[in-house]
Amino acid sequence: MMANLFSSFEPSTFNSSTLSLNWVSSLIMIITIPPLFWLIPSRWNHIWILIMSAIHKEFKILIKNPKWKGSTLIFCSLFSIILINNFIGLFPYIFTSSSHMSFTLALSLPLWVSFMIFGWINNTIHMFAHLVPQGAPAPLLPLLVIIESISNLIRPGTLAIRLTANMIAGHLLLTLLGNSGASLNFQTLNILIIIQTLLLILESAVAMIQAYVFSILTTIYSSEVA
Repeated sequence: MMANLFSSFEPSTFNSSTLSLNWVSSLIMIITIPPLFWLIPSRWNHIWILIMSAIHKEFKILIKNPKWKGSTLIFCSLFSIILINNFIGLFPYIFTSSSHMSFTLALSLPLWVSFMIFGWINNTIHMFAHLVPQGAPAPLLPLLVIIESISNLIRPGTLAIRLTANMIAGHLLLTLLGNSGASLNFQTLNILIIIQTLLLILESAVAMIQAYVFSILTTIYSSEVA
């Protein structure tokens, strides 16, 4: 959460025209998490393993094809990346990469394209059947095919926009309220601090929920092409 109202939307706030260190925050988990698996297990490590086990069970239920046993690892990693990025962005003066379409679309678009390529090559009849809802009247079939095709094409965009919009909305509200603190008296400032604390707790919940929703929807999309 950057200090300036519009700095959370500007990736290149570093004092250089050729280099921006703001995006480095999205790579912190790649540097810090892997070494944890080579150290003596701690309480934090045990908690993280419990979270990943619970998420793995959720994804395993959604993936109906028993041949795709290892595919849950991809979605667990996706959940971890988004969750940690969302939480890192709640700290002051840290750039929130998950509030940018360039980050969220880079996660959703390659996965969706790979699902579509796999589905249309290996399960062509199944993919055509998805375009026509079961029991639909014959006169409406051309219209339904167009609607289903459009809804399928906009899936990566809706995934990216959902995550970006939810992260931006909370950060804007926290920044707007924080900027008004300098002009308040002592009593009103105490109320503002309480409100900011409650909003920060809410944003922490939103960070977890949005990571879960993004990964769950991606898992559902992958199960439809099987």
